[in-house]
Amino acid sequence: MSREHTGSAIHIATIGYEGATVDSFLDALRADKTSLLVDVRALAMSRRPGFAKSRLAANLQGAGIEYLHLRGLGTPADGRAAARAGKHSRMHEIFREHMKTPVAQADLETLQSIVASGRRVCLLCFEADPRHCHRSLVIEALSRTLELEVDNLTAVEQGGESD
Repeated sequence: MSREHTGSAIHIATIGYEGATVDSFLDALRADKTSLLVDVRALAMSRRPGFAKSRLAANLQGAGIEYLHLRGLGTPADGRAAARAGKHSRMHEIFREHMKTPVAQADLETLQSIVASGRRVCLLCFEADPRHCHRSLVIEALSRTLELEVDNLTAVEQGGESD
C-alpha cells in the first residue's frame, strides 16, 4: 500500500509496451521526462521489434534516455506462465515470494537508491495494464520505504490500425 503523499513525494513512472510502437513508447517516455528506463523483465527479450534488450537500449540512447536491466526484479518462469494463463493473482503470489530472495532484494536496493536520488525513473515490463503486471508489486515494495507519486504511462497507439 502506498504512503499518503505530502507534496515531497518522489516521481516514478511505469510503462508496458504491449500494443505500443517504438515511436509511441518513446513519445510517452519523453512526455514524462524520463531520464532512466529500468527494465524489470527477467528476460529482456521480445518478439516485438525494438523491445529486445540491445535494440531497446539503442532506441532509448537515441532519445537521450539511459537503460538499466534489473533482472532480479523480473517475474520467475512459473509466474510468467501464470500471467499468460490469466491467473494474475497467482502470478502476484509467486512474485511476492520471489521478492524475498537475495537477488531480488539486492536489485530492489539498487532501484531504491536510484529512485531516492531524484532521477526521473520509469519501470518497464510488457503488460499495458499495470494491475496485471508485477511492476505494480515492485512499486508496492518501493513504497514501503519511499514516498512515491506513481504515473502509469500509456504507450498504446491511439487510432491505429485494427487487426
